[in-house]
Amino acid sequence: MQGILLINLGSPKDLEDLSIKEYLKEFLSDDLVIDYPKFIQKVLVNLLIVPNRYKKTKEAYSQIWTDTGSPLISQTIELGKRLSKRTSLCVEVAMRYQEPSIEDALIKFSKSNISKLKVVPLYPHYAMSTSKTTQREVRRVRDKLNLKIDLEFVDSFHNANGYIDALCEIIKNKMQPQSEFLLFSYHGIPNRHLKKTDPTKKHCLQSKNCCEMESLAKPYCYKAQVIETSRLCADSLDMKSSEWGISFQSRIGPGWMKPFTDIELKKLAEKGIKNLDVVCPSFVIDNLETLEEMNLRGRETFLEAGGKNFNYIPCLNQNSLWLDFLEDMVKK
Repeated sequence: MQGILLINLGSPKDLEDLSIKEYLKEFLSDDLVIDYPKFIQKVLVNLLIVPNRYKKTKEAYSQIWTDTGSPLISQTIELGKRLSKRTSLCVEVAMRYQEPSIEDALIKFSKSNISKLKVVPLYPHYAMSTSKTTQREVRRVRDKLNLKIDLEFVDSFHNANGYIDALCEIIKNKMQPQSEFLLFSYHGIPNRHLKKTDPTKKHCLQSKNCCEMESLAKPYCYKAQVIETSRLCADSLDMKSSEWGISFQSRIGPGWMKPFTDIELKKLAEKGIKNLDVVCPSFVIDNLETLEEMNLRGRETFLEAGGKNFNYIPCLNQNSLWLDFLEDMVKK
């Protein structure tokens, strides 16, 4: 029998200090997230980042928390239920960090006599801090539990027709009529991650147009993939190059991908853009980075810089075309 495992990144269990700290510590202690030597990583995480960041993180989560808890978790669970109804397959949902856990999901599959598992990391674009760490963890837990389950991982789907169609539909339906500019804001990653995932070790960031060139690096290049997603959407929406742009949010330190979203929001307002639409295609489910960082803080940044109307376009969440795409993908 075949099962489907949907995996998203994760959230704290609740808004208690301990849960926030546990989530941050687990997430940031991943060697594929903060990829420094272990001693330096431990010092950064345990002595600097978590003690100084957990209160701010708690405050941010408190602004988007719902009666059912984390929107990321509740919406991903709902996505799993709808996909199960559509496919009549056994579908479980897990988070890379915290709960519902990958271990619990694999145990459920084993008890249901699932021998073949299609794993769907819900990240459209490949990155070592999302796709690679999720694949590694699922294999590790499967082997730790000594389960006889064959794993098939779905690759990044940044340019898949179904994903692009769903994304374009929600953009068209949610854009403000007077829109002057559409900003595609993606989660940023350190530039060093681009180089580390380049299998050729001589392509990524070696020229200004490296992302436009065909290369063995492209299936693993986050930057090339987000550019392609944006271009495909803009082409489908029949937008001129002057009507859209790309930026990167959620940076933690120096050496991250540019341009930075918060800086771009200010620049767009200062250039005279009054009516701005923003979409975040690297996320398929609304979460802290979209609901708080973008729709609250990003909105404030744009309006304070002189903008008039800031319109956040939600993630795919339960979009019917998105579900159609997932259904087709897991049945292949």
